[in-house]
Amino acid sequence: MTTKPKARKFRVRRSAPADASTEDKAPSLDQAAKAAPDSAQAAAGGPAEPELEAIAREGLTGRQLRMARRVAQKNGLAPTSDFDAVRLLRARGIDPFQRTNVLELVVPPGGGQGGQGGGTGAGGGSAAQPPVPRDNIHLPQTVPDRQRAQLPSTQTASPAERRAAEIMQIQREMAGRRRRKMALLLTRLAFFILLPTLIAGYYFYVVATPMYSTKSEFLILKAESSASGMGSMFSGTQFATNQDAIAVQSYLLSKDAMLRLDRDEGFKAHYTQASIDPIQRLEENPSNEEAYSLYKRNIEIGYDPTEGVVKMEIMAADPETAARFSRALIGYAEERVDNLSMRKRSNAVTDAEAGLDEAEQARMDAQERLVRLQQEGAIVDPEGRIAALRGQINNVEIQLQEKRLQLAALMDNARPNGSRVAGAEGDVRRLEALLDDLNAQMTTATTGENSLAETAVQIQLAEADLATRDLMLQTALERLEQARRDADSQARYLTTSVQPVASEDPSYPRKFENTILAFLIFSGIYLMISLTASILREQVSS
Repeated sequence: MTTKPKARKFRVRRSAPADASTEDKAPSLDQAAKAAPDSAQAAAGGPAEPELEAIAREGLTGRQLRMARRVAQKNGLAPTSDFDAVRLLRARGIDPFQRTNVLELVVPPGGGQGGQGGGTGAGGGSAAQPPVPRDNIHLPQTVPDRQRAQLPSTQTASPAERRAAEIMQIQREMAGRRRRKMALLLTRLAFFILLPTLIAGYYFYVVATPMYSTKSEFLILKAESSASGMGSMFSGTQFATNQDAIAVQSYLLSKDAMLRLDRDEGFKAHYTQASIDPIQRLEENPSNEEAYSLYKRNIEIGYDPTEGVVKMEIMAADPETAARFSRALIGYAEERVDNLSMRKRSNAVTDAEAGLDEAEQARMDAQERLVRLQQEGAIVDPEGRIAALRGQINNVEIQLQEKRLQLAALMDNARPNGSRVAGAEGDVRRLEALLDDLNAQMTTATTGENSLAETAVQIQLAEADLATRDLMLQTALERLEQARRDADSQARYLTTSVQPVASEDPSYPRKFENTILAFLIFSGIYLMISLTASILREQVSS
C-alpha cells in the first residue's frame, strides 16, 4: 500500500517544472553531516566527512544531486544524503552524471528499489537499504578542473533553449562560411580584376608614350546648278554629296592611302622609332598588314550625314608629324574628290561632241547633194519651170479659144471678110502650134529619167534631207550645251573648314579614363566567366 503513493509522487516531481530558486540550490554541508549516522561511516569503511566536504566544494547543483541519488538507488545503494550518494557512486566507479544513466532511471511500477529510491529522493533520504560490501567499491577517475568545463552539462535544458542554442550554432556556422566565401571572393577579385587593372594603370601612367593628335574637318560641296525638278531640291545640301563623302572616308581608311602616305611622308619610319613604347611601336621592316593595322588605330575619320562634315583625327608621337600627316591626307582626299566625277563628266561631253560632229558632216553631205542636183539639171528651180510652162499653156489655150470664137463669128456672116477670116485662121494655126510646143515641153519636163519632174523630186528629197540634218545639228548643239552644263553641275569641291594645327600637349593616352575602362572590361570578363561557371555547375549538378 505504501509503494504506489511513492511512485506517483516520483512521477509528479518529474513532470512539474522546476523552480530555479529551490531546485538548483544544493544542501549545505552541515545538513549533510547531520543526516549521516555512524552506520554510514562504518559502511564506507572510515570517516566520510572529508569526502563530503570535498564534494560540497565542487558546486554541484540540486538537479545533479537528485540525479546522483536516483542512480545510487538504482544500483542498490543506500545513501544518507545527496552528497553521500555521489560519494558512494564514485566509490563503486559509477559516474553519477552520465547521460546514459539518466535514460535508465525510468523503471516499471513496483520495481522495488526504484520505487523506494524515488520515495527516498523525494522525502530527503532513508537508511533502509543494506550496506554495500567494501570489495565492490570502485572509485571513479577524477577530472581536472580545467577539463571539467569541457564536459557536457548535466542540466536538462528546455526545448526552447535547445532550439535557440541550435539556431545560434547554425548562425555561427553560416557566419563562418560567409566569411570564408567573402575572403575567397575578395581574393578572386583582387587576382582577376584589381591586379590587371593595376598593371594597365601602370602602363598608361608610366610606360605609354604620349601621342599628339591633330584634328581637322572638311566638307565636299557640289557646284550650283540651274536645273529644275528634284535635282535642284537637293542641290547644295549634304544629301547631294553623301555618296562622295562616304567614298572619300573609305579611301582615307584604305591601305592605298596608307601606302601613299608611307611613300610621301614616311609613315612606317616614324612608328619604328625606339622612343615609342613596344605596344605602339612597329618592329623593324614591318609588313604592310602590320603597318595598316597600326594606321587604323592611329587615325579616326567620321562622317556626320546631318551636317555633311567629314571629321578626321590622326595621332603621332610628334605634333609636327601629326599635322604633316593630316595635311597630306587632306590633299589625297581632294584629289580623290576631283577624280570621282571626272570620268562621268568627260564621257558625257565627249559623246555630245561626237554627236555634233556627225550631225555637221551629215548636213554638209545633204547640202552638197542638193547643190549638185541643181547644177546637173541646169535649172535652179525645176518646179518653177514646170509652173511657168503650165501658165503659158493655160494662156495659149485661152487665146486659142478666143481666136476660134472670133473665127466662128466671122464665118457666121453671109459674106465674111476674107482678109479677116484668113487672119483669124492664121492666128488659130499659130496658137495651136505654140500650144503643141508647150505641151511637148511639158511632156518632156514631166516624164523620163532626166525630166524636170524627176529632177524636182530629187531636189525636194535633198531639201528635206537638208532640213532634217539642220534639225539634227541643232539638237546636237543643244545636247552639247546640256552636257557641258551637267558636267559643270556635277563638279565636286573639297573645302577645308578646320585646318590641321600641331598641338602642344599630348592627347593620348587618357590615363584615368583608360584605367577605368580597363577595370570595367576586366569586371565584365570576370562576371561573364563567373555566370558561365555557375550555370555549368548547376547543369552538371542537376
